[in-house]
Amino acid sequence: MSTEEIIIDGPLARATRILCQVSAKDVAGKAELDKSELKDYEKGREDLTAEQERRLVLALEQYGARFIPDGDEGGYGVRLKFSRSKVRAIERWEGEGGTTGADDV
Repeated sequence: MSTEEIIIDGPLARATRILCQVSAKDVAGKAELDKSELKDYEKGREDLTAEQERRLVLALEQYGARFIPDGDEGGYGVRLKFSRSKVRAIERWEGEGGTTGADDV
């Protein structure tokens, strides 16, 4: 996570989860939240603590989200960490098969 302040709210959390194509169950598990807590937060029915929001942001970043801080050029938001062509390349690399080797240098 960057040093700039990340703003997250329920609708942005839901939009981010959908953008990254990941289930509420998976995000909640990675963020150490109950699925019902996450769903209620996304719908604006429940607030999360600052620590829970931090874990949620970290979890969504692990699924490929990059949060955009509020700034002079525009408001806060989210985008995918990788471009469409990079995602296709990664998927192709993962599907090449073969035996795996040690990647320690």
